Amino acid sequence: MIAATLLVIGNLATRDAIAQHRAEDLLTSLGQVIPSGSHDNDLLAQPLTLTRTGGEAITVYRARRGGLVTGVAFCVSGVGYAGPIALILGLDIQGKILGVRVLAHTEPPGLGDRIEIQRDDWILSFNGRSLGNPPAERWAVKKDGGDFDQFSGATITPRAVVGAIEDGLRFFRAHRAALLAPVAGREPSREPPTAGGTPSRSTSQ
Repeated sequence: MIAATLLVIGNLATRDAIAQHRAEDLLTSLGQVIPSGSHDNDLLAQPLTLTRTGGEAITVYRARRGGLVTGVAFCVSGVGYAGPIALILGLDIQGKILGVRVLAHTEPPGLGDRIEIQRDDWILSFNGRSLGNPPAERWAVKKDGGDFDQFSGATITPRAVVGAIEDGLRFFRAHRAALLAPVAGREPSREPPTAGGTPSRSTSQ
């Protein structure tokens, strides 16, 4: 009973600090896929939740200026060589990619290094791309007839990332009207984040 009580007390004492840390990590990642000059709001304020076919809820963070949406960011994922790869995808209002960053993965060294911005610039090859650039049939790694480089001797990891990003672009196109709808009311000011979360971290950029 004493041990259980101590665990409860410890959880209550650290819960706010953990939430604060996760929010700060998420805000850092959002800042890498949404240009700071494109908005005047707190990116974590007033997130939009949409439900995909199949019941999956997607939380969308919207960059806004004067109530008008200037960009969006949300998480996408794919299954790599060793497990799920979680990414955050930033798009402008035309559906063009502003940036992609890996939030978490369990890929082994050598594979995981190539998708991390701190170790390789491969992830930057998606900047400026959209569903029409390249055409749908070329949204794949080169081994599969697409436009994107795979890694030497490995295709599963880059294939998972390319597929996840393309899926995110299709989500944007399907929900574009809701994602870009003007936000009513007073714009929240930029303040230090107090809540939020990211997938559990094995690597974060």
